[in-house]
Amino acid sequence: MPPVRLFLLSLGLLLFAAPAGFAEQTTPATPPSGTLKLPPKKAVPETAHAPPKAAPVAPVHKAGERGHAQPAGKKPTPVVSPKATPAKHPPHGKPPPAAAVVPAPTPPPATEAKPAAPAGPPKGTATGLPLPRFAALRSDEVNLRSGPGTRYPIQWVYKRRDLPVEIEREFEVWRLIEDPEGVKGWVHQATLTGRRSFVVTGAEQTMRREAKDDAAAVAKLKPGVVGRIRSCQPGAAWCQVQVGEYRGWLKRNEFWGSYPGEAVNP
Repeated sequence: MPPVRLFLLSLGLLLFAAPAGFAEQTTPATPPSGTLKLPPKKAVPETAHAPPKAAPVAPVHKAGERGHAQPAGKKPTPVVSPKATPAKHPPHGKPPPAAAVVPAPTPPPATEAKPAAPAGPPKGTATGLPLPRFAALRSDEVNLRSGPGTRYPIQWVYKRRDLPVEIEREFEVWRLIEDPEGVKGWVHQATLTGRRSFVVTGAEQTMRREAKDDAAAVAKLKPGVVGRIRSCQPGAAWCQVQVGEYRGWLKRNEFWGSYPGEAVNP
């Protein structure tokens, strides 16, 4: 065989026996037009030959108490505790429905015993003024009748102007009165006045200059003398009085025409 052909054959054998990596490095292949050029593959470590790991399992949903898991891929079933109730969410945009509240029965309030209000003095049906009360005769002649009306007979005729009397009842324009001697009957309201007067009772009494037992005497008043009460202070034992032109002080228990402790002002 000629030496030239032998050289070419040896050269071909050498090229055929060369490693693939050497051929790729010396004669890089040119990708055809329009194809994507991929980067060279990296060396894979030996651990890559290990069997592939199993695909990760989706996390297991837990609901309710611990340790009770539900299978993956299914909606969890709520575990209702005896002490808890799952909350219900209202639809979007709507307020939560009001819970039906059943009020507990309210016990009736304890009634406290209120003290009874002190009963005031009775009032007159015609005037509304308290009864009994004192008044005085307006004129020198007043008819005392057995009943509230002119059809009732006259029992007595008073001829003592300013004589104090006590009104006990009212009926329209008629008043039931009692005089200092305890006689009772009906008189017309026009024959009475609200001016306060008194009449001396018992023995002869002394009008004094001051409200003292040892004060100077102003006048001696015999039983039956009628005068006017000028003032009596509440609870006071003395009252300022006037008989004609004489003024002074008398004790309440020395005349008739004032209640014990009553305040009398002109």
